[in-house]
Order: sequence, then structure tokens, then C-alpha cells
Amino acid sequence: MSMRKILLSVLLAAGAFGAVTIPATSSASTPVVVSVRIAPPPLRVEAIPAPRRGYIWVPGFWDWRGHRHVWVRGVWERERRGYIYQPHRWEQRGDGWYLNRGRWDRDGDGIPDRLDRHPNNPYRP
Repeated sequence: MSMRKILLSVLLAAGAFGAVTIPATSSASTPVVVSVRIAPPPLRVEAIPAPRRGYIWVPGFWDWRGHRHVWVRGVWERERRGYIYQPHRWEQRGDGWYLNRGRWDRDGDGIPDRLDRHPNNPYRP
């Protein structure tokens, strides 16, 4: 009888640990591409808080979660000297909409640094 209790305890403990999930993250080298056929709603008007030293304000945006657009409120992002923040934006291509996630760009040319052959040259077309 005691062996049954021990086995049951072990199984319950294993089940409890198995229920814990770790959120999936993507590395900078493999971005997640969001492509949908439903245009995002108009941007919401947000009150921009007073400036904070060492931070920049990242405006809110419409994200795609599940099967619908969901508003994500703006946040403060720690400043990165020598970089320009490119905010989240939706782009229409053909009959689809693609979400370009916000990111830091070294030269402000709009090309992700990982794809840019000259990431420090702001004068390159």
C-alpha cells in the first residue's frame, strides 16, 4: 500500500512540473513573421507620458494574437546609444498585411542590422 502512495506522489509531482510552460521566444536571427488578410484597425491615440531620462517612448500598436488584432499599449524602452528605434508597423503587400516588429537600428535606414551589409552607414541607400 505504501508503494502505491509513493508512486502516486511521484506521478502527481511529475504532472505538476509538466504543467509548467516556458514562453517561446524568437532569437534575432529568426524573426517571427506575422501575415494576415485582415487590416489592422486605426491606431489609438495615447497620451505620451513626460520624458524619462535614459528611456524612449515606444508607442502602442495592434498585434495579432489568435485570430484577431489586439491593442498593445505603449511602453518605456531603455535607450541604446548609437541606435534609432524603429517602431512596430503594419505594411500592406498585395492582399495581405505584414507586421514589422519594433527593433533597434544602428544607422536608421530601416534595414534590420542582421540583413544590412553596412549597418553603420546612414548615407547608404
